[in-house]
Amino acid sequence: MPTYAIWNNKGGVGKSYLTFQIAAEYARTHQDEKILVIDMCPQSNSSSMLLGGMVNGEMALDEIGSAMPRYTIAGYVRERIASPYHTPGTGSTYVLRVRDRNNRIPGNLFLVTGDEELEVLSSRVLNATQPGPDDAWTKVHLWVRDLIDDVQESWGVDSCTVFIDCNPSFGIYTELALSASDRLIIPFSADGSSKRAVRTVLSLLYGTTRITGGERSEFARKSEAARLRVPKIYCYVGNRLTQANRTSATAFRTVVNEIGIEIFNVWRTNPNYFCIHPEGTPAPATQKAFRDMFKYEVNDANSASVVSSALGIPIVSLTAGQHEVAGRPVSVNQTQLDRQQPNIVELVSRIE
Repeated sequence: MPTYAIWNNKGGVGKSYLTFQIAAEYARTHQDEKILVIDMCPQSNSSSMLLGGMVNGEMALDEIGSAMPRYTIAGYVRERIASPYHTPGTGSTYVLRVRDRNNRIPGNLFLVTGDEELEVLSSRVLNATQPGPDDAWTKVHLWVRDLIDDVQESWGVDSCTVFIDCNPSFGIYTELALSASDRLIIPFSADGSSKRAVRTVLSLLYGTTRITGGERSEFARKSEAARLRVPKIYCYVGNRLTQANRTSATAFRTVVNEIGIEIFNVWRTNPNYFCIHPEGTPAPATQKAFRDMFKYEVNDANSASVVSSALGIPIVSLTAGQHEVAGRPVSVNQTQLDRQQPNIVELVSRIE
């Protein structure tokens, strides 16, 4: 079963929100499987949402992050720094069952929590890629994949579905996350800067250049030299798109189409960067077929989206009515839920 990275080089596109919603819904619809989320973002937003939202989730993160030993992704990275080229086989000890903290989450969803200390440790991780054996860079970039292998072994399975929430910055810990992933989900918002961000994703990950003879990214070059896999694009998701009025909808549609053209042009020259799905489906032969396979849109649910993330209630399970958020009542209308719930259900149904 594959590992999905949710990543865009641009912040503010809702990747943590999308990770929360996708992972929770995927676990709900795959009750016979154990699902793992790894939060590789120092802000730990997806961990906060999964663990109960901006009050309960933040309290849980504070408790987990201040405990000794520190059973977070940073705790695991710190252990690997101590012996960077030897796999300790302890990755499963950093995993918690989310439902033990948030009963709104299916019992088969597990989490390695995010940790702000990732930023502090990043220079030490980077240093570990440089000295030592000839394959030091490769061994360090396999740390997160080692963690997944440890978890699968402890569960007694050959593979499991994993979702990794990545930090926008292309730092060393983001490189580790992407090196552990098979497939890439690219969230984007409908604004002009998102088009440039998608270009940057393609450049950093695959080494594409828009200028003939331009220098390729170091990560792309070293990954190829080490024959280290990088994730293939599974889909690009316009996230929390507005439907406010005809004018704004038209403007958003224009931007979404421009981003789609950008990605389609990469497909035409480098189809090996993409993951054809569902399995057994022929490669798309037209731009429309390409969009049908790789593009998806999630509408903005306004207050319902805020309540969902603030309380740690997956949008598919959220009900209309009054909800208390930080001591204040907030109304969720059924029309808001109707905008997004079907999107999440359908998106997850497409994930293999």
